[in-house]
Amino acid sequence: MIRTVHTDTIIEQVREMCVVANHYLSPDMEQALRDAAENEKSELGKKILCQLQENLQIADEEMIPICQDTGMAVFFLEIGQDVHIEGIAIEDAINEGVRQGYTEGYLRKSVVGDPLLRENTRDNTPAVIHYTIVPGDKVKLTLAPKGFGSENMSRIFMLKPADGIEGVKDAVLTAVRDAGPNACPPMVIGVGIGGTFEKCAILAKKALTRPVNEHSDIPYIKDMEAELLQKINGLGIGPGGLGGTTTALAVNINTYPTHIAGLPVAVNICCHVNRHIMREI
Repeated sequence: MIRTVHTDTIIEQVREMCVVANHYLSPDMEQALRDAAENEKSELGKKILCQLQENLQIADEEMIPICQDTGMAVFFLEIGQDVHIEGIAIEDAINEGVRQGYTEGYLRKSVVGDPLLRENTRDNTPAVIHYTIVPGDKVKLTLAPKGFGSENMSRIFMLKPADGIEGVKDAVLTAVRDAGPNACPPMVIGVGIGGTFEKCAILAKKALTRPVNEHSDIPYIKDMEAELLQKINGLGIGPGGLGGTTTALAVNINTYPTHIAGLPVAVNICCHVNRHIMREI
């Protein structure tokens, strides 16, 4: 049975998602920050984490963004193969929802239409959209507004297969160490392993949308997530980059099959807000 979804519904959902994601931290991130404030060993680090929570409360009460950089809108769309999209082109619908959300929500417009000429599009479009066709008759929309303080600190490493697990760990630690305070710690670290040059980057980006209290269902990857989080927090960068035991709140790793001659690794770092929201139509 084919189910019809009109793009007017998609536009409205996207508009709301842009506003909500930029004004309210997701429940998993709220809990992670509370836990970090309780467990932080540095007094200065604890103070900074408490200030971050105060910022969230002010944003909630006064309906202002939780971060002044309201990001570039990144979407992951999972479209059921039994869905018929009716109306305008789905990409146009996503961008119209972003335009409405960022304009009517008074969110900062940070997108330039040409990467070299640098003229602002004035409505934060276009979005970056990743599409997947899946079984079923639903449309799942995941939005991750991505600020570029942290985005600029992300890395891709084309490792040799012989570098193995230890090489992957070293790559992640190198990226975080090089980022230092520039990614607004405490960070969330998305890691993509495998695929190709571009695939591992998408894996890392999508890893940031996984709740920080959920781990990989692959046992050795789950162990690697825990080990890397411990090592990253041992770097001493700390909240705000001013020292402490909470440099990262989570390490989320996604994997994909790859070529016998390669071991691509991407590290996509996000700041302490790590905005993500999901809606299903």
